[in-house]
Amino acid sequence: MTPLVATFGEVMLRLSPPGFERLLQTPQLVATFGGGEANVAVSVSQFGVPSRYLTVLPSQNAIADALIGELRRFGVDTSHIVRSPGRMGVYFVETGANQRPSKVLYDRENSAIALAQPGSIDWDKALDDATWFHVTGITPAISASAAALTLEALRRARERGVQTSCDLNFRKNLWKWGKRANEVMPDVAKLVDVCIANEEDCQKCLNIEVDIEVESGTLQREKYAELSERVLATYPNLKMLAITLRESKSASHNGWSACLHEGSRFHRSRSYDITHIVDRVGGGDSFAAGLIYGLTQKYAPEEALNFAVAASCLKHSIPGDFNRFTAEEVRALMEGGGSGRVQR
Repeated sequence: MTPLVATFGEVMLRLSPPGFERLLQTPQLVATFGGGEANVAVSVSQFGVPSRYLTVLPSQNAIADALIGELRRFGVDTSHIVRSPGRMGVYFVETGANQRPSKVLYDRENSAIALAQPGSIDWDKALDDATWFHVTGITPAISASAAALTLEALRRARERGVQTSCDLNFRKNLWKWGKRANEVMPDVAKLVDVCIANEEDCQKCLNIEVDIEVESGTLQREKYAELSERVLATYPNLKMLAITLRESKSASHNGWSACLHEGSRFHRSRSYDITHIVDRVGGGDSFAAGLIYGLTQKYAPEEALNFAVAASCLKHSIPGDFNRFTAEEVRALMEGGGSGRVQR
């Protein structure tokens, strides 16, 4: 069966100052689009696997129309996007450098998807021919109804025999509607086959803690096997858990790797030393897309993990949310082509 990856969530207008300027340092903002699940759909499509993006966008809205056109340009199927009352979410990104961290400011209250109720999307039609369905922990954080819609989607996907995945993606600035992440996300985690997280996600979303020091910039890698074993033991429905490992030496310099536990085996990826970061927003989504791509292509789990890490590494080199690399370019990095020499 030909793979078809469907993703569901909110996509927003992204506004950023030019280069590494502070917000409104000059009266200019660069307008693009971004959102975790849309980023995954674009990236998977770039790798050569058909993808479909599912969301609720405002009706009669020129910005939403432009977004749909942009997704189509990347080959993403947008035919099942629902239009309804509400507004388009916006977020502002100020790209950090050296010791100045990047900052994100959200303006997404009362967006169309935040107002959408269970039943807004015909999941049988939306998931037609889908072999994989991906969500994140961002959508349930938007509103109570968006959380209910996410759970509705996952239940229907599992009833249809579709593989499911979730990137926990804890965002403390979003959980404002009355429940905490650790009251909602365990129900989401019980409905997925593949979970993607970092150590904070496991703690804040799943109530699972291991004493791991992350502020020093040096990772205690041996602790992650213990953490992943505890998650898999708590959620026996999970076939595998991937944990991204970021060593933040500064906003411009990160170490990047990941690990994956598939129940019987624990894998560690190759590590990349990423200097002169251009834009790290969307890096985790490129990892998720790379892992999904590898698994849909029947890669061995360790190879899928290394593909995902390489894809995410490359994403750090370009501005904007969307990954713009092909599978061939990712494999070239995996095979050692990371010198940055001009290709003629």
